[in-house]
Amino acid sequence: MAKSRPAILLSMAFAAVAIVALAPAPVAATKYNITKLLAPYKEFSKFNEMMSKTRLAYDINRRQTITVLVVDNSAMSALDHYSLQTIRHILSLHILVDYYGDKKLKKLSHGSTAASSMFQATGSASGMSGYVNITRKDGKVNFMTEDADDSAKPSRYVKSIKEYPYDIAVLQVSSIISSAEAEAPVPPPAPVDLVELLSKKYCKSFVSLLSANADVFRAVNETKDNGLTLFCPVDSAVAAFSATYKNLTAKAKTAILLYHAVPDYFSLQLLKSNNGMVTTLATASENKMDYSYDVQNKGETVTLQTRVVTSSITATVGDMEPLAVYAVNKFLQPKELFKVVEAPAPAPEPSKKKGKAADTGDDSSDGSEDETADKGDAAPAVLVRWVTAAAMVVSAFALMG
Repeated sequence: MAKSRPAILLSMAFAAVAIVALAPAPVAATKYNITKLLAPYKEFSKFNEMMSKTRLAYDINRRQTITVLVVDNSAMSALDHYSLQTIRHILSLHILVDYYGDKKLKKLSHGSTAASSMFQATGSASGMSGYVNITRKDGKVNFMTEDADDSAKPSRYVKSIKEYPYDIAVLQVSSIISSAEAEAPVPPPAPVDLVELLSKKYCKSFVSLLSANADVFRAVNETKDNGLTLFCPVDSAVAAFSATYKNLTAKAKTAILLYHAVPDYFSLQLLKSNNGMVTTLATASENKMDYSYDVQNKGETVTLQTRVVTSSITATVGDMEPLAVYAVNKFLQPKELFKVVEAPAPAPEPSKKKGKAADTGDDSSDGSEDETADKGDAAPAVLVRWVTAAAMVVSAFALMG
């Protein structure tokens, strides 16, 4: 016996309920680390090394969608005669701020497209010089810039190395992508006298500690031209910590001073818009020690959380890429040297009812912040699916009428 139209609609609605409600929740996008992705491939070790030296690795890792065009060690020799600043510009052309996996390259509409590169996105390029033309012809895919020299040959697509659609694609190309503007000489950063800079305001006491430790001062001074962020405790913070500092061993004094230096450049705007752990020069000096801390922001306030102390940025002492110096209100104390301060347990919620009704058996409010963060938007996502399903049922009943 044939079903009536209302019955069919109702069956379809309940089927939709089952499909929508039981469908898995969307998985949050994963953040990938380009240097770790390339680490197993020894043929790209020089490219990978330059990702760190030019600080492009950080720019790649903090983006949601990216394509990295890598070249092998022999092709990297074409950059040997350039300065580090110019190499950064050239390699930024190899970072496309969109996803181009193998399938997408082989299905280019009209056989060509212009992709914006990191060179263009950072504002270092003028006009169209930061765009990379991708063309597909006779089954081959080539990459070339608008301002490439007349004698320059296109860089040919070789193969896909690693893809996580649609977050990151790592593709091998045959040669360095040429660009007259990217290859232009970049003046080196003006020399900075750390002692002079730190002595002007806020950091006189801290720079005295740095200057008194030859190993620390040399490490900080040698790092500043390749990317350095220095968090300088203000004079009052150094004074408050001085008695404890004097009782540290020589090795611990070296470690705690290096702990204030991060071997990467972070503008204040970047610190205000990104949260996460940072490694320090102390990490590099102690192979078996972590010596990292968590950078967090809330509104205009940036804090450094070491699990022993929380220190806030109070002022910018100097910001001249690749060097940034910020004043902080407390001396940073690593968990490797000091006792971790455990967060106090939250006070129990006051009961709204008296007697035995106080214990409802609902433990949902006892979950830790970490658990909440791990679950993310799982609960809202489930709710949305059920609401969507319910809406389908309502629509079906409406049609039945």
